Amino acid sequence: MENFIVSARKYRPVTFDSVVGQSHITSTLKNAIHNNQLAQAFLFCGPRGVGKTTCARILAKTINCENISDGVEACGQCQSCISFQNGNSFSIHELDAASNNSVDDIRSLIEQVRIPPQVGKYKIYIIDEVHMLSQQAFNAFLKTLEEPPSYAIFILATTEKHKILPTILSRCQIFDFNRIRVEDMASHLASIAKQEEIQYDNDGLHIIAQKADGGLRDALSMFDQIVSFSNKHITYQAVIDNLNILDYDYYFKVVDSIDSQNTADVLLIFDHILNHGFDGGHFIHGLSSHLRNLLVAKEPSTIKLLEVSETIKQKYLEQAKKISSSVLLSALNIANQCEINYRTSKNQRLQVELALLKMCHIHAVIQLQKLNAGTSSTTDDVKKKRPETIIPTQAVNTKPVESSTQAKAPEIAKTVAPIAPKVEATATSTPAEPVKTEKKGWGQVTLSPSLALPNLQTIFEDKKEEKSEEIELIEGSEFSEITFEQFLSKWHDFAKRVKAESKITLFTIMTSNAPRLSGNKIEVDVENMVQMDELKLGKIDILNFLRQELKNFALDLEGISVEQEKVRKPYTSQEKYQAMVEKNPSLETLRRKFNLGLS
Repeated sequence: MENFIVSARKYRPVTFDSVVGQSHITSTLKNAIHNNQLAQAFLFCGPRGVGKTTCARILAKTINCENISDGVEACGQCQSCISFQNGNSFSIHELDAASNNSVDDIRSLIEQVRIPPQVGKYKIYIIDEVHMLSQQAFNAFLKTLEEPPSYAIFILATTEKHKILPTILSRCQIFDFNRIRVEDMASHLASIAKQEEIQYDNDGLHIIAQKADGGLRDALSMFDQIVSFSNKHITYQAVIDNLNILDYDYYFKVVDSIDSQNTADVLLIFDHILNHGFDGGHFIHGLSSHLRNLLVAKEPSTIKLLEVSETIKQKYLEQAKKISSSVLLSALNIANQCEINYRTSKNQRLQVELALLKMCHIHAVIQLQKLNAGTSSTTDDVKKKRPETIIPTQAVNTKPVESSTQAKAPEIAKTVAPIAPKVEATATSTPAEPVKTEKKGWGQVTLSPSLALPNLQTIFEDKKEEKSEEIELIEGSEFSEITFEQFLSKWHDFAKRVKAESKITLFTIMTSNAPRLSGNKIEVDVENMVQMDELKLGKIDILNFLRQELKNFALDLEGISVEQEKVRKPYTSQEKYQAMVEKNPSLETLRRKFNLGLS
């Protein structure tokens, strides 16, 4: 029984032309070899599994090949190529920086660089995962990397370019590898399946390529796994079962239920997904991608952005025709918000179900917006036509008023009629004249009787008497006269309430100086800015209390700053003596008589 070799190693590219999805890199390297313009150091950077180390090996093999073909490819038959393929080449060295990252390892490499190659023109060093080198190792490597011997070439590879020192980057030619496209990976997997005589479905290979997320090595690993699982018959169902992937059909069914506003089916589908072991966050992420693909399928120019097989692409195109862009955008926004809040939610299932229910009611929200837009436009038209629709109260005609707009919008007239001004008419008077509505915004909207607007005029008339009484109360009591004794009594009542609420500063302001009442203006003396600020904060509460208690809504409060003379206590001996002399002038006579001094 032969030893099994995984596809990632068995079908590893050995020539530039066999590298998948990196034509911009391979063409540049081939031109550099052909024109003999090779740099002393290369840096290959990019995601995992996209061909960095593979391209480094092909470059090293081609540089030292003795019989390079016209297509700038290694011959594979010379002594240098054979030794490299067998893994015993003395001119090409590979170093794993993850396990050889110390200064001593780099110094040992520098010592080896001094020895010229025994076979081939160049001595090539491939350093993989170079970002794992320590800073001291990088510093020790700088001089050799900048000025190596003419026969030495360094090829560095890394997945984390940002971790490499800028001094290293400036000494290398940098090549950025791209993620491999889904179509390129799917076609590569199909070619391998043909060589291995494996039956496959294009849809299944596309799913593998999408799951690999741009890494061909990951795709080949999943390919081997599914070949074993399906006994060399790769089908769409086998792929989604083995890789635990939600089927496209789930998302198509969910979106169809959302479009038909069938909340029960949406919740049942989501429950079925959870019962099969899928995570709610994974589902809402997939639903967001599905809605995005539907939006992409809306425009013929963006269909190329769909990275799916032709069969699935046709399903997207069919469903995109059924659903409007506004519904898709609203649903995508709801799904995006749900995905953001999912991790922090304590009830994650409810979070997803709530998002699905919101999506099911998008149509209702849009219809409500149309209804509001139509109602507002109808009301505006009624206001414009109001002078023409008023029927005089003195002479009521039994004949309808002639108008060019009559009978054009009878349904809207029924709805708008209650909004028109009140018309005094007898039982024989005709109903209000229909009013024309122009098509604005969402267009002309016909309202059913159940959605007719209420009679706003009736509502306002019911409130008219109550409002007039309130106005009379305010106007009648606004300038009512009050005595100072009444005011002072209520003032002290509020001061007691303030003290009970532990507002000592405001209580002190209200009680330390007697307030003055001049007409409807209250004046209170304050001694400093702190008291002034405190009075301003309590002004609203004071006025609300006094206005209600005294039935006077014109009262106002103002703080008056009072400057107090500051009495400075005597400090020096001279100041103390002067203070004593002011109280007893005889002390000055005594001092002069005995010629006394101040100590």
